[in-house]
Amino acid sequence: MSERIFTIPNLFSVLRIGLIPLFLYYMIQHDSLRALIVFFIAASTDLLDGIAARLLKQKSKIGALLDPAGDKLLMTAAMIALSIPSISSPNVIPIWLTIIVIGRDLYIVTGSWVVYKLTRHATFTPTFVGKMSTVCQMSVLILVLLFNVNNSAQPNLLWLYILTLGLTIVSGIQYTLIGNRIYQAKKNK
Repeated sequence: MSERIFTIPNLFSVLRIGLIPLFLYYMIQHDSLRALIVFFIAASTDLLDGIAARLLKQKSKIGALLDPAGDKLLMTAAMIALSIPSISSPNVIPIWLTIIVIGRDLYIVTGSWVVYKLTRHATFTPTFVGKMSTVCQMSVLILVLLFNVNNSAQPNLLWLYILTLGLTIVSGIQYTLIGNRIYQAKKNK
């Protein structure tokens, strides 16, 4: 892994982070269409930085931090903004879902740090359930934004909220078990 800072994948990650204030500005201005466009561009940079890192062989240590930080900052900002009724209408993400999603992410980051400090184990591979949880979270964000552009209230979003909640909780439990297994393996050596 390279020590280089200025790589194309890192620029995509920085762009993703840089687009968050613009997304929030459009949300506050009740410009759902522009907010959706900015969010879509920002979310697309995640795919682009991964492709660029592989194709151009530009994986870097700073990129290993910037990429997930950009993802979490974008998701967190969008979850919070879309949970505020005065900003997001007619569809609003339930606050309980936002709290669980953000809480699980904070829990995983804290747990990963603790496992690293105790074991020096630094690589944590995403699980299938964790990936599906992220897909559901992203789907919630995109669909709420899209339906808000059309000014179309969608009571059926509740089913997606519940599915997202379930996968988020299950993935949190799964990551807890993985962290515990890593810790126990190190302790028993």
